Amino acid sequence: MLIAAVLLTALGTSVLSGIFGMAGGLVLIGVLLVLLPVPQAMALHAVTQIASNGWRALLWRRHICWRPVLAISAGGLVALGGWSLVLLVPDRGVALLMLGASPFLVRALPARWQPDPLRPAHGVATGAAGMSLMVMTGVSGPLLDRVFLGRRLDRREIVATKAAVQALSHTLKLVYFGALVTNPGSVAPWLAAGAVLAAMLGTMLAKRVLEAMTDAQYRRWADRIIAAIGCFYIGQGTWLLLA
Repeated sequence: MLIAAVLLTALGTSVLSGIFGMAGGLVLIGVLLVLLPVPQAMALHAVTQIASNGWRALLWRRHICWRPVLAISAGGLVALGGWSLVLLVPDRGVALLMLGASPFLVRALPARWQPDPLRPAHGVATGAAGMSLMVMTGVSGPLLDRVFLGRRLDRREIVATKAAVQALSHTLKLVYFGALVTNPGSVAPWLAAGAVLAAMLGTMLAKRVLEAMTDAQYRRWADRIIAAIGCFYIGQGTWLLLA
């Protein structure tokens, strides 16, 4: 039952991410944090998201904007170097609480402080902040969602560029939780293979849905989904900390 739950969640969340380029990883890590110890949840999530985002980036490669990919990845590498000196493994309740709060962090900033991913300095800062969220919550997608949704990119460019960024970011997370921390997480090869196949299948199923949507529909539903998921995890994380 546990294996079936993990694989079905990987498939469903890849469809969600394939349509919106976001939210799927946010759901998947929440489920894995409930089912598995934190290091194992982070490692399996990283493997699944590398496959899902890497395949999505390949499918939409003509729409990738490479300047933000390089800048955000550089910021992530710098942050990984800093976190490797600390080797923090977050508590499950803290991870879920921060996971829920993360979609609202950028929205709370004044408009003049909103980062622009097309500016290299902003991209580096976004990458460093995103890697820190990776360590604390397992995902940086909610931060990147707000950064990309607020700028002058169409839905295909957002999905493609964010997929390329996330594939690299989750590779760094796998290095952190799979090799650097004390008692690193490990993933059975057959489970990793199943999750990868489910992620790739979900990504392919979602492609036609994204093509049929308008930019206005995409942005409207992306905002609603992210807010709903964020509120759920805030409640769940608070409950675990108070229990």
